[in-house]
Amino acid sequence: MNFNVQKTFAKTFSTIFFTLAGLVVIASFAGAISDFRGGESFTQIVIKIINSNIIAIAVFELAMVINKEYGHGNEHDIIVLLQRTLPRFIGTVCVAMALEGLIMVIKYSQLDMAGNLYYPVAIIASAGFLLISLGIFLKYAPRESEHMKNKTV
Repeated sequence: MNFNVQKTFAKTFSTIFFTLAGLVVIASFAGAISDFRGGESFTQIVIKIINSNIIAIAVFELAMVINKEYGHGNEHDIIVLLQRTLPRFIGTVCVAMALEGLIMVIKYSQLDMAGNLYYPVAIIASAGFLLISLGIFLKYAPRESEHMKNKTV
């Protein structure tokens, strides 16, 4: 019997994260229905749904990365693994952060809370910094073919 601990943990964690992503989506719509019945404005409800579902997308993407890279028994070098998973996951996180920052700008503008605009600006700047960092990593990390050629030599 071949028992692979890495594959078992990968399947367990990916299942947990898939389930959590689904629960976040369900909870966002259940909360929206509750808020709508409570008389909250439609715009605020839509913003809450978008915020929750952005988190669900990031969790779903994490589950996809774990399932794809660790769950299928692929034995890769860590550099190859990072080059495959980091751009996709960090791209999703950057989109989530940028959307969150933009939603906060809209929300603070509607509520006349211009003094709090430092927070969304910091979130958007962080997303930009994260993308720049990813670009630097991808520029200077060895290519998959170069890395495998150097490893066999």
